[in-house]
Amino acid sequence: MPTSQPILLRALRWGIIATVALIVVFAVIGWLVADSRGLVGGVLGAAIGGVLLGITVGSIAFANRFIESPSYIIIFFSVVLGSWVVKFIGFIVAVVLLRDQPWLDPTIMFFGIISGVLVSVIIDVLVVAKSRIPYVSDAPES
Repeated sequence: MPTSQPILLRALRWGIIATVALIVVFAVIGWLVADSRGLVGGVLGAAIGGVLLGITVGSIAFANRFIESPSYIIIFFSVVLGSWVVKFIGFIVAVVLLRDQPWLDPTIMFFGIISGVLVSVIIDVLVVAKSRIPYVSDAPES
């Protein structure tokens, strides 16, 4: 495994924890602002934001499993770019399906998604900034 794998897994773990915390926070905020419609919007928004961003870190961690393959670069970028396509399609489908639903508050959902994105980016930055990744190769000199 590459030396970045533990860092990716740490970012994924903290992202999951933060997503669960945001779901709880936005459920409460949504309930206080717009009753059950706000609760549903807050939960869905925080969950969508966390899941969509967790897919990127998860796909990179998954693609690193193929590091021993001679086609590693092709596999890596195929997995990561494929996950971005899945995220894009998933986001568009979610927006279209949830756009005019009477049982959720779209404003609370929007703020939940934005909060999920911001928290995930902050976690990724903090995890990478605090990590120690060697920049010298372990390979013997030729």
